[in-house]
Amino acid sequence: MCGRFVSATPPDQIAQYFGVEEVSETVLEPNYNVAPTTDVYTVLETREGVRRLEPVHWGLVPFWAKELKVGNRMINARAETLAEKNAYKRAFAKRRCIIPVDGFYEWHKRPGHPTKQPYYVERVDGAPFAVAGLWEIWRGPDGDGDPFPSVTIITGAANEKMAAIHDRMPIVLPPAAWDTWLDRDVSDLDLLGGLLVPAPSELITLHPVSTEVNNVRNGGAHLIDPVELDGDEPT
Repeated sequence: MCGRFVSATPPDQIAQYFGVEEVSETVLEPNYNVAPTTDVYTVLETREGVRRLEPVHWGLVPFWAKELKVGNRMINARAETLAEKNAYKRAFAKRRCIIPVDGFYEWHKRPGHPTKQPYYVERVDGAPFAVAGLWEIWRGPDGDGDPFPSVTIITGAANEKMAAIHDRMPIVLPPAAWDTWLDRDVSDLDLLGGLLVPAPSELITLHPVSTEVNNVRNGGAHLIDPVELDGDEPT
């Protein structure tokens, strides 16, 4: 799964990297411990075919939901079942997005240690991950309220390097897939599903970090600094 990540790149740099044409006036503070139910930068395509960057609530709230807190259980969506789950299949066909992620955290159970060890995962070239996501619009339990956009991160099987600490990871889209993934006129689910494959192992690097990241109230760039572990590390 993906339950915590880093978003510290300024929005103008994100926009340039992802070829965004419109940028929301709302600017998020750099965050080295992004948690579910907060707003996260999201690259999406409008009905007019314009690529836009805007903050969106993390935790997808389906249009049919009776209450907002339904989204608390929908921070991640499994790639293998997107076309089957009622919460995701409409968004999979029409509302796909990219969540720019500087890096993400994952926890590993080390033998003989009572507490799971957090790891920070990032690209070897320092560029943002283009994490595949879905977004929806909720208008309240009666469907007549103000639009409330929300997003979920798509996860799939881990690549070989990631599998040393966890069996799943976010789906990372290569640049060649961005246009197809964001295009709202593309609804071929077989074509779209074919994009949801593990990122190459050589794309990522990972290292252990302080257990400070376990507490969502802790922040700061030091959270991604490597720490020394006693004993063998996963490789």
